[in-house]
Amino acid sequence: MTISPDKILLMMNAASTIASFTPASVFLCPILNVAGQIYGSYVGMKAQEAQYQWQQSVDNNLKSINDNLVVLQSTTSLIGLGTEAGATISAVNLYQVIKLRQEVNQGKVIVHGGFIPLAGSLQGYPTAVITQIQKVADDVEYRHHRTILSLAYGQFIQAVNWLRNAVHLPDDAHKTAAFAGINGMLFNALANYTNPEIYKHNSVAGRLRRMECAWAIEQTITMVFQLQGAPDVVIQRLSNLQDKIRKELIHLINLCETQEELDFIFPEIARIHNQDLAGLKLWQEQVDLMRSLSPEDLKELETACSEKLLTANNQKQEITALAEPPEQILYNQLREKSHFLSLRDQLRFVIQPESRQDHESYISQQAKNSNYHGLAPSNWQEITDLTVANLYWYFKKPKPSF
Repeated sequence: MTISPDKILLMMNAASTIASFTPASVFLCPILNVAGQIYGSYVGMKAQEAQYQWQQSVDNNLKSINDNLVVLQSTTSLIGLGTEAGATISAVNLYQVIKLRQEVNQGKVIVHGGFIPLAGSLQGYPTAVITQIQKVADDVEYRHHRTILSLAYGQFIQAVNWLRNAVHLPDDAHKTAAFAGINGMLFNALANYTNPEIYKHNSVAGRLRRMECAWAIEQTITMVFQLQGAPDVVIQRLSNLQDKIRKELIHLINLCETQEELDFIFPEIARIHNQDLAGLKLWQEQVDLMRSLSPEDLKELETACSEKLLTANNQKQEITALAEPPEQILYNQLREKSHFLSLRDQLRFVIQPESRQDHESYISQQAKNSNYHGLAPSNWQEITDLTVANLYWYFKKPKPSF
């Protein structure tokens, strides 16, 4: 049976989408390549080259997750544990995370216990930033939290190293037993990353960083299930993870009360929406499609997508490796046209589009009451989030009494 043209088109589009993602993604990995090769191996493809590529893809995924985890938890040394992170958090914003991640990936910084010496990586920043790093490092409660994270990271690294060896095991029974043990270690690491003490009395920026670490572990666990050839479990976990991320991000947005915190989380949450959530959805759709394909279909699919993905990835690395993320650029533009409350609503619309409906209804009613009928459009789909949020707060603003 030959794979249908519409399925090839679907996966080619998927390859283009993944290829467009930049290294700033918080926990996204080259999913398409791994998915195709994992399922190719699972249904009986035994070519030596395919097996080697599959193992390399697993290693690349694990390294990508590890690099992200190290950078994300290391930046907490500047954010600290207080409820008010302060303006210094701009030193570890989305753009800085991109650059730090590249330095870790290239082996330019030393990783110890899951942390990098952030002060050395932020040379050239104001003295206040370096002072804040030292202040946080000396805080007793922060050291306690760092100990918890170091323990969790140690469990994660042990599981990752075990996983790298397990994929080479020739015996399926031994491999299955290894996968079970690996996931047990990863679940223990996840329990530490989600420990309520980690989130207690933390700033919005600090909570976001902790959440991102936990989501990275969640993705690794799902990857192990995929390596075991359990597509139903993978699909359910990916669906649940997307729901969890959206729910936790909305809660985080609702907690945001300062402009400094919003400046920090807006570009990063927009990035999570545009890249990570989109990638998880794409991963889910791929697994769902692949479980219905024959070995011949999978081989044809691999050929159709691999060259396109490789070419686009090479171009991406050459052109956009250190480019300022578009989410940061967009936010800077929005900030010139909106105020805090409007910007916070616009961010909420990104993660929870249906929340716009209450704003639209309120604007329509207030426009009618104020005889501003032109401010109540008949087709809301043509109106930007910026306009909706600004109009809403225009009507919400108390009018002077005479």
